[in-house]
Amino acid sequence: MNELHYRALHGLIRAGHRVTDEVSIRLKVLGATEPQYNVLRILNGAKGKPLSVQEISERMVQRSSNVTRIIDKLVAQNRVVRQECPENRRKMDIVITKVGQAYLKKLDKVVVAYHQEFDGRLDTAEYEQLVTLLNKLFTDESTEDC
Repeated sequence: MNELHYRALHGLIRAGHRVTDEVSIRLKVLGATEPQYNVLRILNGAKGKPLSVQEISERMVQRSSNVTRIIDKLVAQNRVVRQECPENRRKMDIVITKVGQAYLKKLDKVVVAYHQEFDGRLDTAEYEQLVTLLNKLFTDESTEDC
């Protein structure tokens, strides 16, 4: 790897950590962690369709081996419920509750406010170029847009 590649990837890693760290700090004020927020967003995006722990884990922004523990905490807070899967009794399905949806709305406001702090730092063309470049870097790893 040449020096320029190293600097670019190192900068990308640092930028990602800065954003995640700042989001974590802001969510902590409301009693949430970034992984809990991520799980709630995934479940809310499923629009009432139950998801397995494995499906949630695969969709997470940052993979975590603690998904079961994260879900346990959300269940204890009445933000999600576990249901026995009708097709496979050994599998548990997870669904966001109304309490979880209301909590997610509060968390979203905090995260959106942070994201808005980036408004004006780049123009529209620069943001489009950034998305294009990130997608180009990671084309082989994922079909999802960055």
